[in-house]
Parts: sequence; C-alpha cells; structure tokens
Amino acid sequence: MNTRILIILSLLVGIGAVLHAVVPPMLFGVKPDMLLSMMFLGILLFPKAKYVLILSIATGIISALTTSAPGGQIANIIDKPLTAFVFFALFLLVKNKVKITLSAPILAAIGTIISGSIFLSVALFIVGLMEGGFLALFVGIVLPATALNTVIMIVIYPIVQGIMKRSKPITVA
Repeated sequence: MNTRILIILSLLVGIGAVLHAVVPPMLFGVKPDMLLSMMFLGILLFPKAKYVLILSIATGIISALTTSAPGGQIANIIDKPLTAFVFFALFLLVKNKVKITLSAPILAAIGTIISGSIFLSVALFIVGLMEGGFLALFVGIVLPATALNTVIMIVIYPIVQGIMKRSKPITVA
C-alpha cells in the first residue's frame, strides 16, 4: 500500500469526521452523514479494493463514534463497508462509459440512498421501531442528505481532481 494514498485517505476521513460532527441532528437524533461524501471521494480517487476496505472501515468507526442516532453505532459499522463496495462496484461499471464529472454526483446520490437505507434498516431493527419509522426518516433524513452529498460531489470532486493532477503526489484514477 502506498503511504501517500493512505495519508490522503486519512485526511478525507478527518475532513468527513469534522463535517459529520458539526452537522446538527434533524429528526430523532439522526443527522445527514457527511462522512459519506469524503468516503465516496476517496473511492473515486483511489479505486482499488484494498483502499476501499480500509476507507470503509475507518469511515464506519469514525461515523459510529460521532453518531447521535439511537442504534447508530452498530448501524454505521455495518452500513459503511457494504455501501463502499456497492459504490465501488457501480463506479467500476460506469468508469469507462460515462464521464466521471457526470457519474460522480449520480453515484454519490445512489450511494447515499443505499447507505441511508441500510443504516435506517439496521438502526430501526436494533431500536425496535420497524413499523412506520423508516419512511419518515428516509424522507426527512436520507433524501436531504442525498441532495447535499450530490451538491458536495458536484462542487468538490472537480476541484480535488484538479489539485491531485497538478500536484502529482500520486497517480489519480
């Protein structure tokens, strides 16, 4: 593993942790997960399974430590690796077929919906509120987080990609 890539990924996780910690809860202590944007960005920049695994585990742990949602600790640890590998697989499918500046925000939206669905399902199962709570939380939390992550990816991905290409610290995918 390349140490420079691991450092960049850890910086992304750190930025995501700060964003995740400062975003206020919206409904029932659940807040949009801004760590997802940084995890998706890391996967887009370094699309290798070993980096996806490390990034998803680190993101899941940090997200679990900073969550205020009931049952969110276990839900985050389950949700992040599953979401990361689904996102990674989708990225590999469209990588050479669709321009990356177009596919990145679309994949971020799809990834956020997948992540939110897994998170809510696990958290509601743990708390025991499966009947009726999912739809309200999905509409109130996951959809706004999807919009926010999509906008973040539209703005940040081209900037980060340009910086990475100009500074050439490593090879960018």
